[in-house]
Amino acid sequence: MYADMEQWSEIRQRVLVRGESKRSILRETGMHWRTLEKMLSHSAPPGYRKRQERKRPKIGPFEGRIEAILKADTQVPKKQRHTAKRIWERLREEENFTGGYTAVKDTVRRLRQSNKEVFVPLRHFPGEAQVDFGHALVKIKGRLRKAPFFVMALPYSDAVFVAIFERECTETFWEGHVRAFEFFGGVPKRISYDNTSIAVSAIMGGRKRRLTHGFLQLKSHYLFEHHFCRPARGNEKGVVEGLVKYTRLNFMVPVPEVQSLEELNASLSLRCCQELKRRLRGKAQSKAQLLGEDQQSMLSLPSTAFEAAKKASTSASSLSLVRFDGNDYSVPVCWAHHPIVAKGFCQEVVLSAQGREVARHQRIWDKEQVCFEPLHYLALLERKPGSLDYALPLEKWDLPQCFQLLRQRMESLKGGDGVREYIGVLRLLEKHKMPQLRRAVDKALECGVYTRDAIALFLCPQEEARSQTFNLDGYPHLKHVIIQAPNLRVYAQLIGGAM
Repeated sequence: MYADMEQWSEIRQRVLVRGESKRSILRETGMHWRTLEKMLSHSAPPGYRKRQERKRPKIGPFEGRIEAILKADTQVPKKQRHTAKRIWERLREEENFTGGYTAVKDTVRRLRQSNKEVFVPLRHFPGEAQVDFGHALVKIKGRLRKAPFFVMALPYSDAVFVAIFERECTETFWEGHVRAFEFFGGVPKRISYDNTSIAVSAIMGGRKRRLTHGFLQLKSHYLFEHHFCRPARGNEKGVVEGLVKYTRLNFMVPVPEVQSLEELNASLSLRCCQELKRRLRGKAQSKAQLLGEDQQSMLSLPSTAFEAAKKASTSASSLSLVRFDGNDYSVPVCWAHHPIVAKGFCQEVVLSAQGREVARHQRIWDKEQVCFEPLHYLALLERKPGSLDYALPLEKWDLPQCFQLLRQRMESLKGGDGVREYIGVLRLLEKHKMPQLRRAVDKALECGVYTRDAIALFLCPQEEARSQTFNLDGYPHLKHVIIQAPNLRVYAQLIGGAM
C-alpha cells in the first residue's frame, strides 16, 4: 500500500533534502524497500501500472469472430443488432465456446469503444447555414399528433429559426426557407443539407447529386450554394442536428396545446428571437451581435418574393370540383369542364383559370376530402331549384335563422317560384358580406316585402344615396349647357287648375 500524500511528501523531503538514510526510514515505517524506491523516484504515487496485456485463453481466439459480428451489425437497424448476451449464445451454439458471459460482455464493450468514430472539430464561417427537419408531438384543438418542424441554423452565430408544418414536403420545405431568410434578414451564401428526397432525386456517388426540380427552383431564386452530406454522415451538419434536439426539448416541452399551427409558429418565432439574447459558450458577444457578422456575409433578399406553392395543371369536373394533392376543391359552376391551374401553398389552395383567380380554399392535409364553397353552386341551383334541399355543398352551410323564415314566407306566397326567389337572395352573398345581407333580410321581414329586388335595395346605404349629387368636374363641355326652369303653369292647365 502506498502512503498518503502527506507521508509521501515528508519521506521524500527527509531523504532527498535532509539526507536521512533509507534504512532508518524503512525501520521506522516498516514499508518495503521497493515502495521506498518508488516514493523517491516519483513526486506523486504513480498508481497501478500493468506491464503486459493480460492473457485471455478462452475469449482470445474468438475476438475476431465477435468483431465480425459487430461490423455486420452496422448494416442493419439499431433495434435488430446483437446484444452481448446474444453474441455469447451464438458463440456457444456455433463455435463451442466454453467461456462465461462476463468475458464476452467485457470484450464487446471494449471493441465497441475502440471502434467508435472520432470527429475533427470544424471551423464555421459567417454567412453559412445548415437545414434539417425534426418531429415533435403537438396537441392541436385537443388532438395529439406528430408534426414535422423545419430548422435552419447559422453555425457561426448559433442563431436558429424554427417553424412547424403539417407535412414534410416540397411546399413546406420552400416555406421554411422563405420564413427563415426573412427572419435572418438575408440569404446564407452556403447551406448544408442531408440527402432528403425533397432536394435529391438520386445520389450519383461521392458528392454528386441529381437535384429535384423543386430544389433547383429555390436555389435559382435565392442563388445560394448547396452542400449535401455524405450518406449517414449527419456530423457534417452537426450544429443543426444538435439544435433540432435543443429546440424540441426547450421549445416544445411540455407538449404544446394550441388551436392552430400558425399560433404555435408565432410562439416559436418569439422563442427564436429570445434565443438571440443568449451568449454562445466561448464567445464574448451575444448571438444577436454574432448574427450581425453573419448578415454581413449573406446575400441580399431578392426584390421579388419566392412563390412557395406547388403548381398543377388540371381541369374542373362535371361536379365543378378540382382535384389537387388527393383532395377536391370547388370552383364556380361556370368553370366546370374548364382547364384549371392549382397552386398549393402551406395554408391555402388557389385555383385560377384563363389567367385570373376563380377560387381560394384553406389547404386540406388529409386525403380524399372535399372542400365546398356553397356560393359556387348557387347559380346552378337557381336553374335547378328542386335540388336545393339535396345539394351536398350546402349541407353544412350554417345560415342565420332569419333566412329560413324568409324562405318559408316566399314559398307560401309564390310556391315553387319562391324557392328560386330565395336562391336569388342567397346569390346576393356573391357581392355582399353575410352581416350586411342579414340586416337586409331582417328589414325585409319587418317591412313585409319578400322579393330579391327589395332586399337588394336594402343593401344600398341610404346615407350614400342622399349624398350623391351631380358634379360637372371632368365634363367641361357640359358647363355651357343651360337648362331652363320648368313652367308649372302649363302643368296646371293640363290638370284644369289655375296658378
